[in-house]
Amino acid sequence: MKMVASAALAAAILVGGSISAYATDRGGVMTYGRYADSLFLDPVLNDANVDIWILSNLYDTLLLPTDDGQGVQAGLATEWKVSDDGMTVTLKLRDGIKFSDGSPIEASDVIWSLKRAAKPDNGIWGFLVSAIKDVTSGADGSIVISLSRPDPSIIPALTVFNTAIMPEKLFEAMPGKDDAEKAKAFAEHPVGSGPFMFQSWERGSTMKLVKNPYYWAMGDDGKPLPYLDGVTFEVIPDDATRILRLQSGELDGAEFIPYARVAELKADPKLDMNLYPSTKIEYVTLNVRPQVDGKDNPLSNVKVRQALNYATNKDAIIQIVTQGVGSPMKSFMSSATPLNSGTGPLFPYDLDKAKSLLAEAGYKDGFSIDLLVLAGNQDETGIATALQQMWAAAGVKLNLKQVDNATRTDLYRSGKFSMRLGAWTDDIADPSEITSYFAYSPTIESQHSGWKSEEVDKLFEQSQSERDPAKRTAQYARIQEIANAEGPMVYLYESPYPVALSKKVKGFIQIPLGNNIFRAASLTK
Repeated sequence: MKMVASAALAAAILVGGSISAYATDRGGVMTYGRYADSLFLDPVLNDANVDIWILSNLYDTLLLPTDDGQGVQAGLATEWKVSDDGMTVTLKLRDGIKFSDGSPIEASDVIWSLKRAAKPDNGIWGFLVSAIKDVTSGADGSIVISLSRPDPSIIPALTVFNTAIMPEKLFEAMPGKDDAEKAKAFAEHPVGSGPFMFQSWERGSTMKLVKNPYYWAMGDDGKPLPYLDGVTFEVIPDDATRILRLQSGELDGAEFIPYARVAELKADPKLDMNLYPSTKIEYVTLNVRPQVDGKDNPLSNVKVRQALNYATNKDAIIQIVTQGVGSPMKSFMSSATPLNSGTGPLFPYDLDKAKSLLAEAGYKDGFSIDLLVLAGNQDETGIATALQQMWAAAGVKLNLKQVDNATRTDLYRSGKFSMRLGAWTDDIADPSEITSYFAYSPTIESQHSGWKSEEVDKLFEQSQSERDPAKRTAQYARIQEIANAEGPMVYLYESPYPVALSKKVKGFIQIPLGNNIFRAASLTK
């Protein structure tokens, strides 16, 4: 099947993914308030949304997601074709493309970048391109990807951050004995081909990006994107402070607006309060290992995990925290994720059933346990406080441990936690990513929880090469049936992305996959 950008799609690409309906001003620096800082700006070895949602502005991929997060459009490649047997992908590179340092993007850079992304054990995201067997250049300069097996998700996988095209010679010239050390050095001042390039980073405070003068996409005025001279990210973990600085005009935009403040900001004549469609889910990750910190762990018992779910009034939390804009989860994956098989809310509130399950598990008198909460985050504090009250009715004492994002991430990755509040958004229009991260144990032990199901692992591996849509649908339905019932989660809600922008800002979007797209953003004068 051959896929080529249509005339309408090409027009959309000219303005970075959405057709402009306004006379676009050029210049200016947009200042954007973030809830937490990035950690590591390498597209292959990162493991956090605070990195992922920045990477698309620094690096380009062969293909790009569409604004609705469901499709694929041209990126550094203008054409792509999958062979009839599903074993080869051929792509045509865009003419004249360059990295932000002015050096040309060669076929060798593409080959090296894709091989690095697919290298076993090179970052947790390698499973997205694990089918890649080899990457070569055709006689006509095309890129030819040979697969070890048919992969139904290979095309959307080429839109994901870990397949970003990087400058091979510059990366390999970095100091270090291995890829990880070179990546650490490279990520201190990364070079890509995205709409912006790295300028400076004061960790925990400010990151500055400036326009890439060599970016390939054109604006609605026939000149290269981006319109902005730069984007400055200010790290402001406290929600109230972030909003105050937005209202005072110090910020042009701010992410993760607490839902309790949405109505207020909608009424502010100086602001545009947006609720962007998303694949975002909110949940509690449970460490299910037999022991945590040398003590027996009640969460290792599936009946305890089910009891906590039944003791959670999701509808009440949705009203308290999201002001009613959220909806209960029907699966561990969002309703917008392809092949979601959920038919109704998971574990409807039933306090009596929760108490009964705790008694059956040997915890008739309950137990005490800790929950990691992001300090300064109003929504997480609201969720945690509600859970504390709800679970107390079932005899479970919940201790709230407020920590910064870096600390929580470190505890989470090392398995030194009991529970943590978490949020997820898909990066690909396919269920393979979230399933590998949440349920397939070899990737990261199911959200670093220690949960494992041999049946789920086997089904997931089969699904990765299954080209029959009906069979693949059935595989994912069974995976969800098992993981939803037994998995290491308390299921909370799905919700949109709440982003507030100054009225001066035009053209910015956050797509359902989470990416913050600044390439067609502008500031009116």
